Amino acid sequence: MLSMRSGHIHELNMPIAPPPALNIAAPQALDLLLSRRSAKLLLLGEPGPSPEALTKLLTAAARVPDHGKLTPWRFILFEGEARARFGKLLVDSLRETELLSPERAAQEGTRFLHAPVVIGVISRARGGHTIPEWEQILSAGAVCQNILIAAHALGFVATWLTGWFAYHPKVLAALGLAEGERIAGFIHIGTPAAPLEERPRPDLAALVTRF
Repeated sequence: MLSMRSGHIHELNMPIAPPPALNIAAPQALDLLLSRRSAKLLLLGEPGPSPEALTKLLTAAARVPDHGKLTPWRFILFEGEARARFGKLLVDSLRETELLSPERAAQEGTRFLHAPVVIGVISRARGGHTIPEWEQILSAGAVCQNILIAAHALGFVATWLTGWFAYHPKVLAALGLAEGERIAGFIHIGTPAAPLEERPRPDLAALVTRF
């Protein structure tokens, strides 16, 4: 696993606990799935997950379907002052091509300051492999979803976003993305500052057919 500190990416050594018994019925997990809700960034704040909780969360994130055991994803962590450094990178990247108002600069510079922890999920699907690239990309998406669910289970709120900077060459280079790697999402994790409200959900009757 990886972490950003002082503008560089370092390996993050985390002990991985053995998994519990496999496929034990957990009816309460359905309630968790049915009550999961994202939050707007401005509603996220302290506290965030402790180092121990973050280890557990990332361990759960990595337990996804992975055809061929390729591990076609990796993580970049943004914590503490690294969040402000990333905001400065965003502002500097935009200023190379456009004139920023003070308001826009403040918005971009503080994007990662609302949540105590942000996890960047990097898709690193391998082309030309016997495992279809599309399946590898889906596995990275499943990682993002596992993070959302695990954060909810631990009592936090998580929001999955991308943004213009997930596709900006300078930002990708600064994050150390290799050729073929892409950002699957930035997962912002914290505690909501106000009660969350439900939003409209899809009408299953319009989405489900039987063969």
